[in-house]
Amino acid sequence: MDSKYLDSKQLREKFIKFFVERGHKLIPSASLIPENDSSVLFTTAGMQQFKKFYAIPNEAPASCVVTIQKCIRTGDIEEVGDKTHHTFLEMLGNFSFGYPAKQNSYFKKGAIEFAWEFLTEVLGISKDRIHATYFDKADKGIAITIGPDLESKEILNNIQGLKRIEPQGEDNFWSLGTENSPGGPTVEFYIDNVEVWNLVFNEMVWKGDCWQDLETKGVDTGMGFERLLAVLQEKDENYKTDLFLPLVKELEKISGKKYDDFTVEFRIIVDHIKAATFAINDGILPSNKDAGYVVRRLIRRAIVKATQVDITKNFIEKIAEEIFKAYEGVYQFNVEMILEELEKEEIKFRNTLLNGLKEFEKQKENLTGKVAFDLYQTYGFPWEMTIELAKENGINVSSEDFEKAFKEHQELSRTASAGMFKGGLVGGGEMETKYHTATHLLLASLRQILGPDIYQKGSNITAERLRFDFNFPGKLTDEQIKKIENLVNEKIQKDLPVEMQEMPKEEALKIAKISFDPSKYGDTVKVYKINDFSIELCGGPHVKSTGVLGHFKIIKEESSSAGVRRIKAILE
Repeated sequence: MDSKYLDSKQLREKFIKFFVERGHKLIPSASLIPENDSSVLFTTAGMQQFKKFYAIPNEAPASCVVTIQKCIRTGDIEEVGDKTHHTFLEMLGNFSFGYPAKQNSYFKKGAIEFAWEFLTEVLGISKDRIHATYFDKADKGIAITIGPDLESKEILNNIQGLKRIEPQGEDNFWSLGTENSPGGPTVEFYIDNVEVWNLVFNEMVWKGDCWQDLETKGVDTGMGFERLLAVLQEKDENYKTDLFLPLVKELEKISGKKYDDFTVEFRIIVDHIKAATFAINDGILPSNKDAGYVVRRLIRRAIVKATQVDITKNFIEKIAEEIFKAYEGVYQFNVEMILEELEKEEIKFRNTLLNGLKEFEKQKENLTGKVAFDLYQTYGFPWEMTIELAKENGINVSSEDFEKAFKEHQELSRTASAGMFKGGLVGGGEMETKYHTATHLLLASLRQILGPDIYQKGSNITAERLRFDFNFPGKLTDEQIKKIENLVNEKIQKDLPVEMQEMPKEEALKIAKISFDPSKYGDTVKVYKINDFSIELCGGPHVKSTGVLGHFKIIKEESSSAGVRRIKAILE
């Protein structure tokens, strides 16, 4: 073993220390709930909270930052169960904005040399185990017109001890593919043929039919924490590292089964419970729509797999407690709330499973692939269990018909999800702009009615409604809700001007209360004033005056998480 054994906490510390010592500002992980971005259900990458800084580097909290970001990704959920895929994961990342204009910013040479130094000198990984890839030429996609990244190739060739450098196609080019989104070539580092670090060089912008060079360039890197940890601890899979092994051992104890005999089931169970635990901790409660539905499905899938290893009693709470221990000192958990939600879901779904079994008995004489899918979709009844029971009853079920029904459902889901891209503050449409301005009036009203110590805890804006989270210890009364609603409408009816002024952050902090960590703002900030009623630091779009907002109506007030309330409102 050429690298010194590191546990997960030691690796975190080394990564952060390395980049902070080299001028990076440490930014805490953003919530798993994307802030003002309805185009995605979860935070999926380290760069997500920083993406506007590539276009507006002057608003960045620093020219270069470092993070360890919590992420939930469900695009590869069918792959979970192998050695490396997860729904919940963490991304180690270092970022640079505004190169070359911003002081201390860096681009390809700096990013590549930082990566090589950290892997070989800090982690002590043998140079012979590492190889790198760079963008050469794409055969398809929007990168097809871009020539090879000869600059990165030359930098890699000049690194002492890096002996294997390979050209790649479109896999080494990153872009969202949407108009006005940044993109560029990537360099990827591998250890023993395992991809561990992806360096993205945002140097162009896609204009819908061609690429244009960006005036200022940026670096976005991502390194899979779980995957790197497995390499360093010389494990052949992520589930044997200190982030997962205690969970696996607890599951062995609960089930009386061995991990090696039920490997796939064990992996899915601990992965999904971990994802659900972190999601609930960030206020994404199990429900029947959007991100809450995904959390519910993760919990249910874990229970189904548990049933397949003969776990018939509630068990999730014990796995969650091992998760709390594994991340002790790294993240703070709302233990009581998490355990309550998990237990509630587990009890509910175990009853659902029983109903599914009863429905199967009713339908088994007419069992088809379509009926099997209806059982799956309506009752969460797994295809594997349907096949097993059908076999016991001497019934043949067409997997092709099941897959056809499943694909039709996926296509409908994709169409519905694609519709989400139309809304959201990222698009900056007319209604989103109105709703964003309305959140300023709402926050100021909450402070006036409920008290000055109210702060924003999160928001989500679409073209149809706003959702706003804030700190408050209990449910609002009908009278309080009416007062808040009336005060917002009073300010709308007065048609107050919305004015913006740029000023140094330190000066702005003297006149405006902020809801978020001051380090997340750049040295120069935008301050939006709505008369003397609302004064906020903000980078989003706003209307010119409040009179265009129409009539503000609160349609729901509910709990988001412990000590956090949520208001949903519309403009009529």
